[in-house]
Order: sequence, then structure tokens, then C-alpha cells
Amino acid sequence: MEFGVFLLAQQRSYEQSSYDVIQNSVEQTVAAEQAGFDMAWYAEHHFNNYALSPSPLMMCAHSAAKTSTIRLGPAVCVLPLYHAARFLAEVGLVDTLSNGRLELGIGSGYQQFEFERFGTSLAESSKMFSEYMDIIPMALTQKTFEYDGQYLKIPTSSLNVRCVQDPMPPLWVTTGNPLVRARAMREGYNLFITALLGGNDAIRVLRSKMAEAAEAAGVEVDAPKYGFLRCGYVSEDKAEIDAYLDCARFARRLSESLRDRRQETDDGYLMREVPLQQEMSLDEMRENLPVGSINRVIDKMLEEIEILKPRHIALQTQLGDFDQKTMLKQIELWGDKVIPAIRKALGAGTAAAAAESVSA
Repeated sequence: MEFGVFLLAQQRSYEQSSYDVIQNSVEQTVAAEQAGFDMAWYAEHHFNNYALSPSPLMMCAHSAAKTSTIRLGPAVCVLPLYHAARFLAEVGLVDTLSNGRLELGIGSGYQQFEFERFGTSLAESSKMFSEYMDIIPMALTQKTFEYDGQYLKIPTSSLNVRCVQDPMPPLWVTTGNPLVRARAMREGYNLFITALLGGNDAIRVLRSKMAEAAEAAGVEVDAPKYGFLRCGYVSEDKAEIDAYLDCARFARRLSESLRDRRQETDDGYLMREVPLQQEMSLDEMRENLPVGSINRVIDKMLEEIEILKPRHIALQTQLGDFDQKTMLKQIELWGDKVIPAIRKALGAGTAAAAAESVSA
């Protein structure tokens, strides 16, 4: 089982500067490597405080110089917002700068707010994304390539900086489109998936969606590698847990308002935090998510892993305005106690192994 940190890089108020938010992302990446995490993931969003990482590939390149072993990836590059030729060239460069540590996450996007400002169409994003799925393996694995699609048109070309990884960096696809999900499975790519703030029932629904896509793709349901994006927090301090959950709720409020095109702002930048019509309470979130004591978190995560059967867990460590020093200690705790216990339990096939690992 692999573990990663997912860095949304949010700015909840002007008490945080953009400089602080980005530096916190880098600091968490370094801490995650030291704690033994396998990967660090960087989101991509634009023009508001929901997330401050407009270029996850640039974040990967910078963090590559600060680290040596942890793998680095965008989660995800919103491909319809890119110029195809530049995107492909930069993938080769980042894989080279990281000495072959790039994990390439891609998606089609969902925020009309961003698409309007890039002068492109959210309604056409799925079709554009399909052409990117055509061209990426061609460009990264062939000496020369060309493409003449409806949206992407590149004459015969060759990338001048080749990827270090052979034949190409692992590709991770995130999508809510069942057809795209099935295509990703059929073509052997990894999938980034989430149950948001839901509990075991939501995870069962997610598993059923994976089974349906696998059947459509003609592959075994566990053939693809699933990366499960999850909120989780270890503490005996209820106030500390609630602070983390409040930040997770903040993230959902902004994300859903952007998805539904009802975002509000007083100054053209900082978005209002408006409660959702059907919003979970902190108590409901606490019940659904792997938060609480070490043993409770380990047991809950093992339950979730049994249902979904992911091979990667991406832990959300940078949400809202959660205290940076506290989160750095949290990352260390996961590396020291939680991750080894989960891996031991999965290896032994018993929850008792996890408890033994924690008490050791």
C-alpha cells in the first residue's frame, strides 16, 4: 500500500499570504518524504482562494530540487486549460528534473469560473480531454508524433527533452464520466477516486462504480491501480480534530459552489464561505472519516481499504487554514505509527497486526 500527501494549497483568509500557502506546500512535501510517504500530489486551480497552485508541474519541478526519493505528481493537470505542445514538452522536462519521479495526473476540469478566464469551453472539455488521452502516449513514447484532431493539432514533432521513465511516467486519470473511466481502465492507466466526506456506504457506491467501469472496459475490477483521496487525522484532542474537519468542510463549501456556479465574493477574489443546503455536521464527518485515536484511524482505514481495495491512499494534509506546525507533526505521526501499522495489517491480513504494530 502506497501513501501520499495531497496539497490543495488553500487560502481561507487574508491572515494567510499566498507566499505562506505555497511555502507550506513545499514544507509538507519535504516532511512527507522524511516521514516515509511515497508521493506528494499538487492540485491545479486558478484565480481564487480555493486552491493556490496554478501550475502543479511547476510545483513538482521545484519540489524535486528539495527532495530525493518521494514521487511527485499533479492531481491533476486540467488539460483543457493547456496548450498541448507546451504541456507535452513540460512533462518531459519535469520527469527529467525529478530524475524520473513524476506521476502524471490528468483531468478535464469542472469549474466554469476557470474555463471562462482561459477562453475555453467547459461544455467541450470531455471531447478535448479525449484527444489528450490520444496524444499523450504518442508524444511520450514515440520518437516523432503528429496529431490532427478537432481540438488538438500538432504537425510532425519530436520532444527535445525525453522522459526518464520508460516508456513514460505513470498516468493517473480522474473523472466523473463512466466512459472515460472505462477507457482509462482499458488502456491500463491508474485512477484517482474519492468518496468526498462520505463514510463506508459512499465507499461501497464508489466501488460499484469501479466494477461497472471495469465490466464496460472488459478488465478485472482490481486490475487498475486506484488512488483514494481521503481526509484523515489522528488525535485524542476533539478540538484539534474539529479544526481539521472544519477545514475539510470549508474545502467542500468552496468546491461545490464553484462546481454549481454560485460562488460569491465581496472583493473579486476571496470567496464567501456559504454553508451547503445539505451539509454534514462535524459529528457526521467524524463518524464517516478516519479521524480520532490511532487505533480508531487504523481500524477505519482498514475497513475502507477492504471495501474499495485501493493501492494508494492520498491523505489531505493542506486544507483551509489548518495550523502548519500541527500538520507537520501529524505527517510525522502517520509516518511513524499509522502507515507502518496499516501495511503490517495488510501484509498479515489481520487487524490484530495493526494493533500490535501501534503498541510496539
